[in-house]
Amino acid sequence: MRKILPLILFAFAFQMNAQITDCSDLFISEYIEGPANNNAIEIYNPTNSVIDLSDYTVNRYSNGATSNPEVFPLSGTINPGSTISLGNGQLDSIWVSTYWSLPVDPLFYSLLDLSCSGDYDVNSTFYFNGDDAMTLEKSGTPIDIFGKVGQDPGSAWTDDASAGFTDANGGTWWSKRQTLVRKASVKRGVNTNPLVFNPTLEYDSLPDATYSNLGSHTCDCIVSSTMDLTNKASYVMYPNPVNKGGVVMINSKIEIKNIEIYDVLGRKVLEGRLNKIQTSKLLEGKYVVRIELSNDQEIENKLIIN
Repeated sequence: MRKILPLILFAFAFQMNAQITDCSDLFISEYIEGPANNNAIEIYNPTNSVIDLSDYTVNRYSNGATSNPEVFPLSGTINPGSTISLGNGQLDSIWVSTYWSLPVDPLFYSLLDLSCSGDYDVNSTFYFNGDDAMTLEKSGTPIDIFGKVGQDPGSAWTDDASAGFTDANGGTWWSKRQTLVRKASVKRGVNTNPLVFNPTLEYDSLPDATYSNLGSHTCDCIVSSTMDLTNKASYVMYPNPVNKGGVVMINSKIEIKNIEIYDVLGRKVLEGRLNKIQTSKLLEGKYVVRIELSNDQEIENKLIIN
């Protein structure tokens, strides 16, 4: 076990940031530290806008480091209410530093949107192992922090408050061999390095090697999608994703004439004139919602049922 750094022995501070308001910027929605190198970070867009990812990075501060993190730059865009999954792309067994490194699971790899090359010497951001702080940064400024930068918790951060949520007293691991999903009530990232990192506050813990949630996230932020701005066809569909059995509301500036729902095979599974979708009779998965407005304009939007 690595020695835990006493809080008074290191001085670390991110630059002072303005408080992030709810639903105003990206944040970490899922953390996976799994078997072999099945490690991933999921990022969620709680805003009403498409976001260009070129200004964002995911950084790893290894074993209590406070500077010179491993940096993974993001690229592309992320739509409102959508996620992007980032992880380790090592596809073959390799010799890394002083140990033999196992490849990621093919199923896990297939769920990633972006991944490192799998060459540790080129980029090792996603070679975290439970005791590394991870940050989501925008133009070099942290907008979300997982863990505590500058602290080595031992093997993992835990649920043991008496040890400052480190594993000094043998608490239950939360950041090693776990899948953690951000609670739906969380609407913004942590942009100030915490005095202590209590993973139970904002995350729900799922069993090791659980990857089924990658690709979608449930959040209390109401995400609206604006389509065809020239015709002012603005509407809001929320929550999305939704848990099975929940109700999805659709509100539009223009009267809704009809709503149709199609599964991934293109089969119509539901139709109605009300502005709400009852999901109790639908299976978990992805659907396309076709909204017909009173001006004969049609809008399509993806719906995810968890």
